[in-house]
This record gives sequence, structure tokens and C-alpha cells, in this order.
Amino acid sequence: MKWLLLLALKGGLGKLLLTGGSMLVSMAVYAMSFGWPYAVGLVLLILVHELGHFIAARQCGLDVGAPVFIPFVGAWITLKDTQLTPTVEAHVAMAGPMLGSVAAFVCYLLGVSGHGHLYLALAQAGFMLNLFNLIPLSPLDGGRLVGVLSPKLWLLGVPMLMALFAWRPSPLLLLIALAAAPQVWSVLRGQAAQHATIQSPAARWKYGAQYVLLAAALAIMAFEAHEGIPR
Repeated sequence: MKWLLLLALKGGLGKLLLTGGSMLVSMAVYAMSFGWPYAVGLVLLILVHELGHFIAARQCGLDVGAPVFIPFVGAWITLKDTQLTPTVEAHVAMAGPMLGSVAAFVCYLLGVSGHGHLYLALAQAGFMLNLFNLIPLSPLDGGRLVGVLSPKLWLLGVPMLMALFAWRPSPLLLLIALAAAPQVWSVLRGQAAQHATIQSPAARWKYGAQYVLLAAALAIMAFEAHEGIPR
């Protein structure tokens, strides 16, 4: 019986327990500040974002771990295949914000159709969450995406992160800055040319357009959701 339990923990049950347990911990932590309804909704929005990455990775035949949650940091999935082609990297990076934005938009529709202001609050959080992830600095999704378009675009993320830190100082932003520093330094030293990029002009335009349009849509929708929440 003991061996069966160990095998189950090493397999799918173990992944399920890790994801479910870390989700519950995150919900409990957020609930202490925002209440249970908002906490549950927020964690589910993060889950949908991560499932976007998970599904895209599986579509590409990649070996990927289950989502793991950390309160006030978010969540991540572990890609066990580290040598990705630039096109696959772009596809997996873009899938999270795409699906996450759809989930936030569903909350927005529920909010404006009279189902309660909680949904508008969740919509705003979802739009901002996915917009934040599009900042062009690694390890954020935006950094992974623009890195395979042109590593020089990482330089655009530096003033964005500085402005965000000036507006809302956060240890998480400092961690992102530390993680992104080596890549930004490589661009400044002219060594970013060694980074693999998408060679097809059509694919570059495709992912570049998706990135810009999604970022613009998220900024507009975050404002709309914010305006709909009563003061």
C-alpha cells in the first residue's frame, strides 16, 4: 500500500496535490486581505493564464510540469524541455496572456451585465495581471516573446519597470529586475546577437502584432473595468 501511495504521488496525483495545495494556500493568503470571493476568483484567473502556457506547451509536444502557486508572486509551470525553437518559445509565451485575457473579459461581461461589482474587480485584476506579464523583460512572458523577435526590445522594459516601481514599490519588481539584468546587460554590450530569433518575417509580424494589439486591448479594458467599479 505504501508503494502504491508513493507511485501515485510521483505521478499525476502528486502534480494534482501540488497544484491544488498551492492554490488553496494562495487563496487563504489573499482572502486575509481581500476576502474569499475575490481571492478564489483571482487564483482561478491566474490558473487560466498558466493553463494557456500548459496547453500550448503540450500542443508543441513539450514535457511540462503542473502549475505551482506562490502568494503575491503568481504561478508558473516548469518546462522540462529547455532547448526551444524561437517560434515555439513565442507560441508558449503568448498563450498564457491570450487565454488569461479571455478569462478576464468573461468576468468583465458578467460585471457589466449586472452580476455584481466583484466581477468587474476581478476583470480589472485579470487585465492588469496579463498586461504586467507583457512587460518586455524576462522572466515575464513579454520578455520571452520579444527576446525571439529582437532582444533589443528588452531595453523598452527597463523604463516600464522603473515607472511601475515608482508608482507601486514591490519586492517582486526588484526580483524581476535582478533576473532581467544579465539579458539587458548583454544587449548593452552588443552580445544579444547570439540570442536565437525568429527568422521568418511573416512569423515575426504575426507575434509582434499579437503582442502590441493584446497589450493595447488590455490597457483599455483595465481602464474600462476600473471606471465601472463604484467608488
